[in-house]
Amino acid sequence: MKLNFVHQPWLVYTPHRPHYSWRWKRDRQWLAQKYAVRCGGCYNHRIGLFDGILIKENHINAAGSIDNAVQQARNLHPGIEIQVEVENFDELQQALAANADIIMLDNFGTTDLIKAVSMNQGKAKLEASGGITLNNVREIAKTGVDRISIGAITKDIQAIDLSMRFI
Repeated sequence: MKLNFVHQPWLVYTPHRPHYSWRWKRDRQWLAQKYAVRCGGCYNHRIGLFDGILIKENHINAAGSIDNAVQQARNLHPGIEIQVEVENFDELQQALAANADIIMLDNFGTTDLIKAVSMNQGKAKLEASGGITLNNVREIAKTGVDRISIGAITKDIQAIDLSMRFI
């Protein structure tokens, strides 16, 4: 009986062992990257899919509308912040009407961001995303959005040449 208890998980684990170790390595790197962002003075709006819901175009299409997607998410996970990605002012109005906690304004120019802030009237947190770099972040910040997402901080990085020597 004890042998079977150990044997069965081992049979499942052994053929997939390379995947488990790859996953563990990837997860550790991912967490280290999140930590590095914090150490660099920035803020991770979420650590994983467990602490915030991001509703994107595919979710909206599957649910039939932004309102349906937000309501389904609230019913499934009450108390968790819900963020909706929008690409135009019509979708922004729908996300505001659905009472999304955070609205990600995807690829809005500075003029459109200013208009979105005015439309919002403080109802939801607004996040600017898409096409934002360290070169234009100050201009984006002046629009009045609550958050700015800069993917280049973690995805467009180059490794530095490091070595370790024992003395």
